[in-house]
Amino acid sequence: MSIPFLFLLTLSVAQVSQPKEGVILLHGLCRTDASMNKMEEKLSQAGFIVENVAYPSRTASIETLADEALGQALERSNLKDCPKIHFVTHSMGGILVRSYYARHEYGRLGRVVMLGPPNRGSEVVDRLKSWTLFQKMNGPAGGEMGTDADSTPNTLGPVNFECGIIAGDRSINWINSLAMIDGKDDGKVSVENTKVDGMKEHLVVHTTHTFMMRNNKVIEATLRFLQNGTFNKADN
Repeated sequence: MSIPFLFLLTLSVAQVSQPKEGVILLHGLCRTDASMNKMEEKLSQAGFIVENVAYPSRTASIETLADEALGQALERSNLKDCPKIHFVTHSMGGILVRSYYARHEYGRLGRVVMLGPPNRGSEVVDRLKSWTLFQKMNGPAGGEMGTDADSTPNTLGPVNFECGIIAGDRSINWINSLAMIDGKDDGKVSVENTKVDGMKEHLVVHTTHTFMMRNNKVIEATLRFLQNGTFNKADN
């Protein structure tokens, strides 16, 4: 057996045995991990180890939910050998990531893709948070996501990790869009309010807040960002 062949064989084995990177998925308020199933399937097919997290979004404050959901997910056995752990979040899930890493070490944190995050709050919360029905449906965390300077999203500061944000500009909730939200929006959050200081890229896709995590264009862009750090397609 020749030396070059042995070298190539050793290199091939090393490449095959290289640990996979992990991705933690976090759903939004009043949703479940089932809403992220399609994203989970596509990212798994792309070679990531995916942990699709279920957490009780209506039961506690954003800080408490962040510590419990992220803290437990990061300790999952299937992620222990991953050299990097990325996040893909929908809506309030992005605020949980910001809250957690504003107070904890980055560790193995890789890239973060946020889908429809209320990074500067939501005007819908401004209008409805005093309603008893809203409070019962959305819990403590829901009331924290207004646009005022003292709201949780607006007190967390800039992101200091590699962050890409995808906003939707299609609404199926005309009451919210016409009566409560300024500018283009996805029915829950304005495009402008999805932005956050320190983000790397921002992309607008013609999709709704409710279903954006299942949109093929959103999934493809998410995968590109996780793999290459950009939403842009590679030049051929």
